[in-house]
Amino acid sequence: MTTFHASTLAALAATGLLAACNGNSSADNQARGTLPADSTAAHVPAPAPANSPLTIVAEINAPQVTGVAVAPGDKVFAFSPRWDYNPTYPVALVTGKTTLAPYPDASWCMWNDSVKNEPQKHWICPQAGYVDTKGQLWVVDPASPGLKYTVAGGPKLVQTDPASSKVVRVYSIPEDAAPRKSYLNDVRIDLAHNYAYMTESGTGSMVVVDLTTGKARGLLKQQPSTLPDKGFLTKAQGHALIDPTGKPGQFKADGIALSTDNQYLYYRALSGHSMYRIKTEVLRNPALTAAQVNAAPEKLPDVAACDGMEIDSKNMLYLTGFETGSILKYNPADGKVETLVKEERLQWPDTFSWAPDGKSMYFTVSELDLTPNWNKGVAPAHEPFRIYKMAAAK
Repeated sequence: MTTFHASTLAALAATGLLAACNGNSSADNQARGTLPADSTAAHVPAPAPANSPLTIVAEINAPQVTGVAVAPGDKVFAFSPRWDYNPTYPVALVTGKTTLAPYPDASWCMWNDSVKNEPQKHWICPQAGYVDTKGQLWVVDPASPGLKYTVAGGPKLVQTDPASSKVVRVYSIPEDAAPRKSYLNDVRIDLAHNYAYMTESGTGSMVVVDLTTGKARGLLKQQPSTLPDKGFLTKAQGHALIDPTGKPGQFKADGIALSTDNQYLYYRALSGHSMYRIKTEVLRNPALTAAQVNAAPEKLPDVAACDGMEIDSKNMLYLTGFETGSILKYNPADGKVETLVKEERLQWPDTFSWAPDGKSMYFTVSELDLTPNWNKGVAPAHEPFRIYKMAAAK
């Protein structure tokens, strides 16, 4: 998942390009999941290659879909943070190829002035979701609408039960772990130790939550493993990401994956080819000093830049390779990379989710590089935002 550089936000606010995330756009347009044609006009989609291994699960003209999570019963959930759009259903159950339903209900999906005093009871800017091994859906809400600053009391990790569509527990993330310029990005759940690990891409850190006590800590703050590679120019299929001020996009800690034995956490900044892992016991030990934690990351062989990451039973990593419009398989032991899919349709592949049976993988295509924020303030025509499905690699 991806967020925006702080300098971009002021420029966007000045030019009026950021959505009014606390207001209400046209009710009719929101109900249809669309925006006016001048801002969301779709062009003729890139054709599917012959013998493509991909199946389209959902395609939505608007809002932008960045995250996906699949729960038992093949329930597919889509996540739409309040960035350029003000989605009616920022967390949604996919009910058809072009239709969505609010999750867990319409009240949770509402965020405006009438509920501004209830930041722990509403999706403010939900970024990602993850289904654990017991079928629970966890939602990361950095609570930073328009990518400006966090809403006071808003950053949270929410455990929900897809079987009942109920919220189980809300874990509030305090300001010392999620400061005003933070952006909680992605999460993995370690049920063996009852912990959650989240990348934080606003300032560059890792947020660790004890799911028993609810205590959250910010670690690896501004440590090299959570920061972009120096001098790295972020490109998607040759298109450099440049903000409206002319500054190249630089993205911090983003992709994350947990080893099958829960012993290692793999992670990286989006802007760069560096890959890291750290022992989870280090992240769980509150007795360690910041210096001791900062000395623990292990650098792995370099690999193509990616947004989302996932891992299989053999601890092979899967990467959404936005640089080349590809889905990649990476061996962290030796750095070998296999291209599983490469298609013109994959304009910024974003986030992964395994199906519960492990036989197929879902991922989103968010076209992030074509949004005004990273296209010099210009919004070109785009295809629908899509969720794809493919068979698991052998």
